Amino acid sequence: MSLETPTPGEPSRAEIAATGARRPTLWRHRNFLKLWSAQTITQFGDEITQLALPLVAIITLQATPFQIGLLGTFQFLPFILLTIPAGVWVDRMRRRPILIAADLGRAVLLVSIPVAFVGGWLGMPQLYLVAFAVGCLEVFFDVAYQSYLPAVVERDQLVEGNAKLELSNSASTVIGPGVAGFLVELVRAPFAILFDALSYVGSAVMLLFIRSPEPAPTPHDPATGPRPSMRQEASEGLRYVLGHRHLRYIAACTGTLNLFGNIGGVIMVLYIVRELGINPGTLGLVFAVANVGVLLGALSAERLAGWFGLGPTIVVSAALSPFMLVLVALAPRGAAIPFLVAGGIIGAATAVIYNINQVSLRQAITPERMLGRMNATMRFIVWGTIPVGSILGGVLGGLIGLQATIWLGAIGSFIGFLPVLLSPVRSLQSIPDAESS
Repeated sequence: MSLETPTPGEPSRAEIAATGARRPTLWRHRNFLKLWSAQTITQFGDEITQLALPLVAIITLQATPFQIGLLGTFQFLPFILLTIPAGVWVDRMRRRPILIAADLGRAVLLVSIPVAFVGGWLGMPQLYLVAFAVGCLEVFFDVAYQSYLPAVVERDQLVEGNAKLELSNSASTVIGPGVAGFLVELVRAPFAILFDALSYVGSAVMLLFIRSPEPAPTPHDPATGPRPSMRQEASEGLRYVLGHRHLRYIAACTGTLNLFGNIGGVIMVLYIVRELGINPGTLGLVFAVANVGVLLGALSAERLAGWFGLGPTIVVSAALSPFMLVLVALAPRGAAIPFLVAGGIIGAATAVIYNINQVSLRQAITPERMLGRMNATMRFIVWGTIPVGSILGGVLGGLIGLQATIWLGAIGSFIGFLPVLLSPVRSLQSIPDAESS
C-alpha cells in the first residue's frame, strides 16, 4: 500500500516476502517519526483547548447549559456538512499539503480568541464561529491524516503505527489537562488557548520535513468517459462503506457510542464544575490522572488483539466504554474525585483500544484509491452524530437536569456495542487481506 522507499537498513517488502525477515520497529522509521512528532505537538495543544474552550464559556462568559451544548454542536457540525465532499477532494489531491494548510488555518483562528478577549469584544457568537471554522479544517485534516498514514508506513506496520500515534496522544492527555488547568488558573482560559495555536504551527513545520514520496492521485483517463462528478464519487464512497461486511457495523457501533456519549459528555464539565464543586485547577489534575487510561490503552491494544483476537477486542472495548458516564453520574459531591478518575481511566482506555484496532482494520482492508472517501464516509456517520448528541445534551440538561442527562447518555451508550457483536467483526482474529474483505 505504501510507495515509500525503505530507509537505510530497513528491508523492503520484497526482501521480507523472500527471506522472511522481520521488519524493524517504527522507532527507526524517520518519516513516521516526523509524522508522529507533528501529531504529538498538535495533540498536546488540543488537550489545552478541549478544557480551556468550555471554561472560557463557563467562567469568562457565564454560559448556560444550552449555550454549552450549542458550542459543542458548532464544533462538530462540519462533520455533517463537509465530510463527504472532503473525502472526494482528499482522494483527488496529495494529503500532506492538506494537513499543513489545516494546521496553519486552525492556528490563526484560535489566536483570535485571546485577541478578542484583550480587546473586550469576546462573546459566545465568536466562540461559535471559531468552533465551527476550526471544525471545518479539522474535517479535512482528519480525513487526510488517516489516509496519509498508509502512504508513510507499510500495511503490516499500520497497527504499530496507530498504536504509537495513540501512545503520543496518551502522553498528551495525561500531561495536557493538568497543564491546561494550571494555565487557566494562571493566565485565564482565553490566553491558555494561545498555546494550542502555537502547537499547530509546530505541527506544520514537522510535516514540512517528511520526505515520503506520496503518490500522486490517479489522473482521470478521458478514454473512459467524462470524469465522475463529486456527487458520483461521494456516492461511491458511501456505497463502499455501507456495502462492506465489516465497515458498516463499525460505523453503526461508533456512531451510536458518539451519539449517546455526547448527550452526557457535552455538559459533563459544566456538571463537574457547578454541581460537584470542582475548580478548574483540580479538574485539570483529575483529567490528567484519569487519562493514564489512554496510556494503558495505547500500550495494550495490540497485545490484546493478539491474545484474544481483533474482533473480540473491538467488541469488548466498545461494551465497557459507557462505564465512564456511569461513574460520573454516581460521583457524590464532596467525594467525587475517585469516581471521576476511575471513570476517566475506563473511558480513555476502552476508547483507545477500540480506535487503534478498528482504525487499523479500516485502513488495511480499503484500497488506496478509496481511502479518502472511506474515511470521509466513516467520519460523516460516526462524527455526524456528535453535534446531534451535543444539542440534545444541552437541551436536556436545561429540561431534566445535568445529572439526569448524563444518566441518559450512559444508558443509551450500552446499546452501542451491539452492531459489532452481532456482525462478522466479532469473529475476526486478525486483519484480513484487502482482497478477501
